[in-house]
Amino acid sequence: MTAITFDVQTRCFHLLNDRVSYILRLGAGAYPLHLYWGRRVRAVHDDLLSRLTPYTDETFSLHETPLDLLPQECPVMGGADLREGMLTVRHTDGTDALDLRYERHEILEGKPQLAGLPSARGEGARTLLLTLRDAESGLSVELAYTIYDDADIIARSARIINGGAQAVTLERALSACVDFEKADFSLVTLSGAWARERQASVRPLVQGDQGVSTTRGASSVQTNPFLALLAPGATETQGEVYAMALCYSGSFAASVQVDQHGMARAQIGIQPVNFSWTLAPGESFTTPEAYLCFSAEGLGGMSRQFHTLVHSHITTGRWARSERPLLVNNWEATYFGFDEEKLLSLARCAKDVGIDLFVLDDGWFGHRDADNSSLGDWVDDMRKLPHGLAGLSERIHALGMKFGLWVEPEMISPDSDLYRAHPDWCIHAGNRTRIESRHQLVLDLSREDVREYIVTSICAALRRGNVDYVKWDMNRNINMWGSACLSADRQKELGHRYILGLYEIMSRVVREFPDVLFESCAGGGGRFDLGLMCLMPQAWCSDDTDAWMRCRIQYATSYVFPPSTMGAHVSAVPNHQTGRISPLATRAAVAMGGTYGYELDLTRLPAEELEQIAALNRRVHAMQRVLLYGDFYRLRSPFAGNECAWMSVSPDRREAVVTHVTALAQPNFKPSPLRLAGLDPELDYRDEETGRVWGGDELMNYGFVPNAPWGDYTATQLHLKAL
Repeated sequence: MTAITFDVQTRCFHLLNDRVSYILRLGAGAYPLHLYWGRRVRAVHDDLLSRLTPYTDETFSLHETPLDLLPQECPVMGGADLREGMLTVRHTDGTDALDLRYERHEILEGKPQLAGLPSARGEGARTLLLTLRDAESGLSVELAYTIYDDADIIARSARIINGGAQAVTLERALSACVDFEKADFSLVTLSGAWARERQASVRPLVQGDQGVSTTRGASSVQTNPFLALLAPGATETQGEVYAMALCYSGSFAASVQVDQHGMARAQIGIQPVNFSWTLAPGESFTTPEAYLCFSAEGLGGMSRQFHTLVHSHITTGRWARSERPLLVNNWEATYFGFDEEKLLSLARCAKDVGIDLFVLDDGWFGHRDADNSSLGDWVDDMRKLPHGLAGLSERIHALGMKFGLWVEPEMISPDSDLYRAHPDWCIHAGNRTRIESRHQLVLDLSREDVREYIVTSICAALRRGNVDYVKWDMNRNINMWGSACLSADRQKELGHRYILGLYEIMSRVVREFPDVLFESCAGGGGRFDLGLMCLMPQAWCSDDTDAWMRCRIQYATSYVFPPSTMGAHVSAVPNHQTGRISPLATRAAVAMGGTYGYELDLTRLPAEELEQIAALNRRVHAMQRVLLYGDFYRLRSPFAGNECAWMSVSPDRREAVVTHVTALAQPNFKPSPLRLAGLDPELDYRDEETGRVWGGDELMNYGFVPNAPWGDYTATQLHLKAL
């Protein structure tokens, strides 16, 4: 049961549920100081000021007290704290001084939604709104803290309100800050590259700044808006972990600063580089929502809390907690070289093996025979589709299948009718040469006319095709920032205005088609973030479909995101990204770690492989609910050796799916027992495939021995049901 209390005597705010507590207090009755975050406690009786400084509440003064000795909730630049703060405000006289003091607070049932930004819903939650004010400028900051009853998560955001008579400019506006009184942590981040997204990195904190960030205009394949701090001794299964994740799809910064006193300041929010925002009198600015997670059960416990947040409070609409159709995507089967008959033959073959959804990828519009034209011209290419999208969709539906479509609405090709008509609609820097990437430029989503065009043209295509599924792609990042519609002093607002425009467009399209399953994509996993998860329940995890690389990518992605969010497909061998050859059963077992589908030419497979695929599809349908929505446990890390293993367990602990993958076969090798997790020790479980029976206690304390690998990249999978 959640609660938020305020003790008038101690001036402490206490947010708690059945498992965790988050406590802050007002130093000198004015300055919010961080006191405690961790396992639930009844109270903390601690004179924070006298312990950390020579001052008490009675002698505390901003003008005399070095605030960088104190753990703060809303540190600002231009004050007595010399560390990097959450907020920098530039006044009209050029100074940045702020003295934010407590003005009022309010405790709410539920949780307010953020204006213009995606955010978690508020069922079973309580929210503290804590307002601070700078008397000199009239600027106020409203700090929002939400605690949930079903997840050990604190949602934080800030709203900056200009209550003064002069305009101010925000130069830094982060979402959350937590000051720790010690720095003996290891930092976990997710970094990588195209085809190597979200590789887990662990290193000890050192004095100075460390973390991850991006200035690319998207959360990016290079980094992910997440960090975790592991206390000494913390592992996958035990120990204390403190984590932050940001509900935002643009440029971000997630950092930890260790100061000269051995304190660690963790912060997350919009990337301050190339950012500013002018607030006229009466205007406000809201930061994206950040989620703070505490786990006393290691990284695994942290992940299960984030997964609960996603399933219960992030994903919405028809597809939240719903089973997903098994799909085939024509991209790696045909690339741009298709016609209607080729697509229909692939669809007929897919229907025969039990696939539910046919997805038409890039190349259906304009005159797009390669990636160098037609983005923005969302009209059917009648050369390839003589009956148009409507005719193809009708034929797909007549087979008893659903029909899906790829779009890339945010981009424009210089070789397009749209660009020839509106060359100023792209992001560009005045008259400078426009630097293309992948032969394309980025539309300026800060413009209302651009947003209207995208919504109108994309909705028309989706209606024309009577689509059931959309893959929404974005294949390049942004450079040469500039908008023809923003004044010189507001050009640094473009990055955030682009993301606000993206959210508006997506929200309008999703509302127009509430029954359509939307999957986001960004050159693979380049915008795999909680912001888009609020709008689209799944995302393409990576363009790399190699089974072993996907073990690594999906394993680390699961730190924050559950399998229900991870687009995962079985592809052809040799793999198109690595050239690796792995067995069909292994490729399928790994793809079952996400939203299952195929990306290969089924019409070229031998009959025995098609029979195997049909059997695999029946197996996926039988296990899908526990695969997507079960409690998730990582068992062996591919970053630590030659094996990878994970499992999902139904909430009642009566069903589980276990997957174990071995990379390279070794001669004269005896597999070691794999200990499972999350089962009921009092129950016996039978594997539905082999009929073998084990006790739950046996599987968790001794384990089961995976099959000895014969050949490279082999998999063992159990589908356990309680007797």
